[in-house]
Parts: sequence; structure tokens; C-alpha cells
Amino acid sequence: MRFDPALEEGRLLKRYKRFLADIETAAGEHLTIHCPNTGSMLNCMSEGCRVWFSRSSDPKRKLPGTWEISETPQGRLACVNTARANALVEEALRGGVIPELAGFQGLKREVAYGQENSRADFRLDFAEGAAFVEVKSVTLGFDGTPVAAFPDAVTLRGSKHLRELAALAREGVRAVQLYCVNLSGIEAVRPAEEIDPAYAVALREAVKAGVQVLAYGVELTREEVRVTRRLEVRL
Repeated sequence: MRFDPALEEGRLLKRYKRFLADIETAAGEHLTIHCPNTGSMLNCMSEGCRVWFSRSSDPKRKLPGTWEISETPQGRLACVNTARANALVEEALRGGVIPELAGFQGLKREVAYGQENSRADFRLDFAEGAAFVEVKSVTLGFDGTPVAAFPDAVTLRGSKHLRELAALAREGVRAVQLYCVNLSGIEAVRPAEEIDPAYAVALREAVKAGVQVLAYGVELTREEVRVTRRLEVRL
């Protein structure tokens, strides 16, 4: 997925009200841009860190740009726009980058399913039946380790999705939890038990029920971001 036009660089002044960020561009402009990340963004930013943003030419937009990439305190790059994750995964699925999910005959997005009124990010139709896929964007990294973690804040919704996937798996339906790791320099992913122990329990219960857990990392530059390789999952 290419950024078109190419991203512009700036420095973070502050993030506030979850969806707003004040930055100073390389040209010295002070802008308030959209922060498309509902999480805590733990370890993704620090005051004065480099950021890259997409600038909008739409005169109807209230904010002139969207925060896309952040340089983390650990020196990594993180794609903080969580809305990119599903599009990245779809691109990878259609391009055959994820061999565990290759060979599908149809792909549908946002498919209603489950007993708790959920929507699967993808339903893939294979000759032998459907596979339901939930995608989570991972950006939480730590000093001194190439292991990232999810979530970066308590996620009741994430636990609900795992329960729904587990229920499908118990019924013999293929169910997949896919972590899209939008963070450079990562080799493995684990549940962030220290942040959300209930999510960690739900993930392990889902695996016991037969849910397939996959993690894929990205290659990230100011020009493009794309899914490239499978990562280890540590439960």
C-alpha cells in the first residue's frame, strides 16, 4: 500500500482528546491533525518525536491531515493509523502473502456473525467452507526485546471477538485471529497480560477451542507499508 501523496514529516508537540495531535512540520507550520488511533498508543510516541502525516486537500475537512507513522521511543517506526490494518491485510490476502489463508474463492468484509452481534473483518470462502478472520493492529513494543504485545489498553471488544471466534471453532467453523504488526523491528507477538489479563485468558481459551492465531509483520517507510512476513506467536 503506497502513500499517495508521499507522507510529510513533522515533530509531535502533543496528543490530546484521543483524536487530536499538534505537530510542527519540517517547514515550521504548526498544525492540528487527526489521530486515527483509539488506543493508548503506549510506547508509540514521545514529545518531540518524529511523525509522518498525510495532508488532505479536501476543503470540507476540519483538520488538514492525518497522523500515519510515529517514531517510537525505542527507535522503531509504528503505523499508528489503525484504519490501515484491514486494508493491508486484504491486500496481503489477495496477493497471496499469507499462505495459511491462500486459495479462497471469495472475500467479504464486515460480515455479521456470532451470538454477541459481532462483525468479522473478513469472511473467506473456500471450497471446504468459510473462514472468519478478525484483524488486530499491533503497535506496542518495548525496550530491549523484539517481542510486541497486544493490546495497549484494556479491550472488552477484543475479548468479545475472541469469544465469538471460539464459539465458531467449537462448531467446526474455521476461525482465525490475525495480528497485523504495524511496528518495525519485531520478531514475535504475545498477549499483553500485564495490561489486560482478561484478554490474555480469552486468547488462550480461544486457542484451546481451535481458533487459529497468526501474526504478520510489515515493511514500513514513508512511501509505503505492506505486509511481508510471518511472525512468531507466543502464548
